[in-house]
Amino acid sequence: MKVTFIMNPISGSIKKNGIPKLIDQYIDKEQFEYNIRYTERAGHAEILAREASEHGIDIVVAVGGDGTINEVGCGLVGSDTAMAVLPCGSGNGLARHLSIPVNIRKSIEIINSCQIHPLDYCTINEHPFFCTCGMGFDAFISQKFASSNRRGPLKYLEEVLAEGLKYQPELYRIEDESGNHRYQAYLVTCANASQYGNNAYIAPHASMSDGMLDIIVMEPFSIMEAAQVSFDLMNKTLDKNSKVKTFKAKRVVITREGEGPVHFDGDPMIMGDRLEVAVVEHGIKVVCNHEAEDTSRMEPNALQSAVSEFLSDISDVHNSLRHHGRNMLALKKHLWRKLTR
Repeated sequence: MKVTFIMNPISGSIKKNGIPKLIDQYIDKEQFEYNIRYTERAGHAEILAREASEHGIDIVVAVGGDGTINEVGCGLVGSDTAMAVLPCGSGNGLARHLSIPVNIRKSIEIINSCQIHPLDYCTINEHPFFCTCGMGFDAFISQKFASSNRRGPLKYLEEVLAEGLKYQPELYRIEDESGNHRYQAYLVTCANASQYGNNAYIAPHASMSDGMLDIIVMEPFSIMEAAQVSFDLMNKTLDKNSKVKTFKAKRVVITREGEGPVHFDGDPMIMGDRLEVAVVEHGIKVVCNHEAEDTSRMEPNALQSAVSEFLSDISDVHNSLRHHGRNMLALKKHLWRKLTR
């Protein structure tokens, strides 16, 4: 079988200089003949993946983060060429959903096992995505994160917590098979897979093989309710939060107040006020982990640990202020100073 590795040399926060050596060391050369291609610009991975498919390559491996995976996947949808993943991004949302280890040697071993399954992908205004798309606060944060010189989960958390205290919700109309619904919402996310990345589970029950979107609507919440939302996001219990509405659909049309940012697989783009999101059932072949582990039992990563520390700080400060009879305004000022220091 023929395999092409497409590597984004600058995605994520992991240096990739040693990856070619690891590929050569651990790929099963009796089973595979491989080559490595390097991306040179935005959109290049899609072109390389499509070329590989047209030349009869059996598997194209996205070496990078969710943005690189999105480009590679866009070049492979509807073809007989399977996509595999060596996760090297900042969040690795799709890889984590599929239980692909971040450890490069172990993820190469999954390619060697060559367990290929047809999975769903989705589109937003006809642009494919494989993990999540969204509008509102998460798209706003994706836009800020993309323009930042700093990468990694803690930078993302910093953006979320600092901007979350002042972000204003928007009015959305969502049309699905059951009718029209109106929401004043903090964000609307359409999920094919379960998480944004870094084990932040926006759609804990999402499946890439059920032919359905998971729609998540997060309604406005107070600063104290934000602590519970953050906990539920990291604890795979967001669907049980009273501020979150969830439902499934094959297709939705979302109308908002005007154009603005959306994200698909973490990459931001400006789109108009009408957004059509749909599932393409079993539209892409993917090399999967046939021994998928229970990700709910994974050790906390840096982002989870930081959120836990933040929630502990909120609880301690709130109890202290309540004990001393001070008001909620003092609490908000204290937290704002803590988040923006």
